[in-house]
Amino acid sequence: MRRTASPLSLVVLGFGTFLLALAPLLAWYVQPRAAVNPVDIDTTAVYTGSGSVFDLDRVETVPGQAITVTQRVRGNVEASVDSGNAVWDVITTVDTDASLPAADPHDALDFSPHRWVLDRRTTKPVHCCEERPRIEGEAYLKFPFDVQKRSYQWWDNTLGDTVVMRYRGTEKVQGYTGYRFTASVPATKTGTRLVPGTLVDQPDRPQVLAEEWYSNHGLELVVDQATGRVIYAQTGPRRTLRAPGGDEDAAVLLDAEKLAFTTATQKEAVRQAERDSGQLRMVGETLPAGAAVAGSVLAVVGGILVARGRKEEEHPGLPGTAR
Repeated sequence: MRRTASPLSLVVLGFGTFLLALAPLLAWYVQPRAAVNPVDIDTTAVYTGSGSVFDLDRVETVPGQAITVTQRVRGNVEASVDSGNAVWDVITTVDTDASLPAADPHDALDFSPHRWVLDRRTTKPVHCCEERPRIEGEAYLKFPFDVQKRSYQWWDNTLGDTVVMRYRGTEKVQGYTGYRFTASVPATKTGTRLVPGTLVDQPDRPQVLAEEWYSNHGLELVVDQATGRVIYAQTGPRRTLRAPGGDEDAAVLLDAEKLAFTTATQKEAVRQAERDSGQLRMVGETLPAGAAVAGSVLAVVGGILVARGRKEEEHPGLPGTAR
């Protein structure tokens, strides 16, 4: 008797070996390359709350105003492809009920356009592509992929600098668990603005180069661990004017203790976080684990089949005829 391997056993063994080789390839090569920031992002986040706002028509600060902050992020695909980075154009507007709805964002109480360029894999800022301002830190608009339980340097665009966001545990947003980070900003001079002297208690001077100051009652972010997407954000901005060299606020431009993601914004952020983290988990965990298990089973079965072979009886050859 002699043993020969059947085609089926060789196919089973080969496919099992292929799956065993595929499993680490998915986890260590494919998954890291799937975790990239998009170039065609198109999202809008809306914050609402109430506070004090400077009324230009009345030339005074009016308390108890409904405030809406809208942050639109659009990817510049052409600039992204040319640079190899993610180039995101950001427009942030601040409105009261008096300026909503606005057909043009320029009609808002405050209008702030800027551009953020980031490395598609690390999320670190890249300085190119007419970036403005020069953004620094580890995170802005989103955290890096695979968020860790530690502090991060977060860019505060109003401050024009980074703040330390400290890890505070986990929190559920619309039933979805994320990492919670908090920070506050002490009163800091951020620039100057030419204003009538009366606004900063100097009525004898027609115009004054007043100092702009900014502080924040409290920043709070809840972040998806896998993707770094912000699923909840809360901010408490206070922007004021002071006379040159002054120690006290002379005019309040904006003061709100809490402006937070609307329910609709939270739900959309959670939906996208669940989708994107699910895809990363499938490529990095589910498929590799399944491939490893299936490959092991098929390799064992194929090996057994090859070892056993197919028994064929050897037929002796016919004896030659004597002449």
